[in-house]
Amino acid sequence: MKILYCSPEVTPFSKTGGLADVSGSLPMALYEMGCDVRVITPKYSGIGNSHGKLKKISTSFCFRIGKRNEETGLNEGKLPDSNVHIYFVSNEKYFYRKGLYQEDGKDYEDNLERFSFFSMAVLQLLKGINWQPDIIHCNDWQTSLIPVYLNTLIKKDKSLADFYKNSRTIFTIHNLGYQGLFDKEKFPVTGLGLEVFDIKGLEYYGKINLLKGGIIFSDIITTVSPAYSREIQIKELGQGLDGVLRDKKDDLYGILNGVGYTEWDPSKDKHLAARYSIKSLSKKKDCKKDLQKLCNLKTEDLPLIGMVSRLDNQKGIDILIEIMDELMQLDIQLVILGTGKPEYADKLKRFATKYSAKMSMNLFFDDALAHKIEAGADIFLIPSKYEPCGLSQLYSFRYGTVPVAHKTGGLADTITDYIPSNVENDTATGFLFTQYNGESLLKAILLALNVYKDKKEWKRLMITGMKSDFSWKRSANEYVKLYNKIVERRAL
Repeated sequence: MKILYCSPEVTPFSKTGGLADVSGSLPMALYEMGCDVRVITPKYSGIGNSHGKLKKISTSFCFRIGKRNEETGLNEGKLPDSNVHIYFVSNEKYFYRKGLYQEDGKDYEDNLERFSFFSMAVLQLLKGINWQPDIIHCNDWQTSLIPVYLNTLIKKDKSLADFYKNSRTIFTIHNLGYQGLFDKEKFPVTGLGLEVFDIKGLEYYGKINLLKGGIIFSDIITTVSPAYSREIQIKELGQGLDGVLRDKKDDLYGILNGVGYTEWDPSKDKHLAARYSIKSLSKKKDCKKDLQKLCNLKTEDLPLIGMVSRLDNQKGIDILIEIMDELMQLDIQLVILGTGKPEYADKLKRFATKYSAKMSMNLFFDDALAHKIEAGADIFLIPSKYEPCGLSQLYSFRYGTVPVAHKTGGLADTITDYIPSNVENDTATGFLFTQYNGESLLKAILLALNVYKDKKEWKRLMITGMKSDFSWKRSANEYVKLYNKIVERRAL
């Protein structure tokens, strides 16, 4: 089966978040299952030969979109340590910039034009290299015009329509909070007819909504956890698209993300002061001491709470700030790493100054420090208001760090709560709180700290988490089932 995996970012070539990690790992797992899978992504300015030599397939390829003529090139490489081909769509005007989608915290004004170009370029280039996919797997709003074009403009071009007549689409929503909203005045840059700008298409309260288009025009929609697929169909968590998603409920599936255990493995992690496994768990203490020294905290045997997160409303920073004074009265240490909203950064910075002996606030992102926090912390905090899947808790399991998290989305699907029945059958892996408020968060932390005092019980929790398997093989198997389902439909 031929799978084209379309993503606006792919680790290690480009990254702003978890989508890049998924896009760099899932295709390799699909390849291992026998799929002929190829990845396609924009060639941003930072992408060169540093991750293996890129081969030029096409130096110049022209096509028309709307009233403008566009030109693109195509380069080919491979995902690191694999035989998975990755194509890079090049265009200096659109992709040779400092950021992927924004600069200095501000979205690029021409993002609609940039990703309209990318979506049409993908479809034109595939025909150009004569590679016909059975499945085109799209991800997030930046690729959502691909299924829209396939059902509109492509059908009006006989040559392209014949080429894609057997291709089907899957659209994965990684985070419903990012929808690709644009003013309707910009609609002409998509090249689409105005008939698509209506309530059954891309129109959304007078604006253009690209994510909505991807949902409506794709054959199957997936999200990154079963719980999240249910949550986004209710008004409170549907981000204004709950009705659209309910209309597509028979074609909506939730498949948990996996983890790339090659990169996240404490027994091989190059970032750690000491490498460890279940058999050498005592070495985790060396990682804790290293983190304490690095963050200018005393090397005391206090419970160390870690958090690596964007500082925004989704990630629960508001309820953490709400309890910060109470939290810092406890015998704990706290290390936070992340960037985001200035108002949250300023408040957390003030707390870090006030409690400098117990708290380290790191207002930047550093991959090595993220690894050190996962290894050095005893408890990992994930108070997200909503969480489509979440990867932090999966990394925490691997590193023997016990998560405290809000019971939502992928967190609810992956963390087995510390309640009597789960403790008795030895399946508990963390602590969940159900009400989204500071009081519930604090109660969950206090329970975790109380269990932490019982070293034998805490070690049991750590080991249960470390034994859990969230590899990509399981997820890839679920996707292959869906691919087969679409192909079977095609045959009817």
